[in-house]
Amino acid sequence: MQEPSVIHSTFVIERSYPKPPERVFSAFAEATMKRRWFAEGQNHDVEQFEMDFRVGGSERARFRFKEGTPFEGVAFTNEGRYQDIVPNRRVVTASTMTFGDKRISASLVTFELLPTDKGTDLICTFQGAFFEGADGPQIREAGWRKLLDQLATELAG
Repeated sequence: MQEPSVIHSTFVIERSYPKPPERVFSAFAEATMKRRWFAEGQNHDVEQFEMDFRVGGSERARFRFKEGTPFEGVAFTNEGRYQDIVPNRRVVTASTMTFGDKRISASLVTFELLPTDKGTDLICTFQGAFFEGADGPQIREAGWRKLLDQLATELAG
């Protein structure tokens, strides 16, 4: 039996941040803040980061793996469009990821911000289609968990 050409996956990650929803929302809405927690990393250089934070607006991040990393010199790109934005409450994006010259996935990601007595509960729901040669659902979920850890660091700073 032949392997499927697309693997579909959904996962949900929940986090609590000791900041009000307005502060958490600003980490998605303000380009300088989002670049720090979403785009920057020690294993790659950011070649491009642009965002137009509005419904229908786009976001583009292009990275290149650093020397000495397993994918040294390879570029990867994440391109998305904001599908829905409710200030201090919700952000929904649809995006594709390209590794080198190959499209590896398409996804819909919903971030819900729920006010609590202690700050904000964030619910991240990822729905993805992974194409042949993609990183796969487990690696993508681990990546989002790390990004949400970086968001916590950004909010604490």
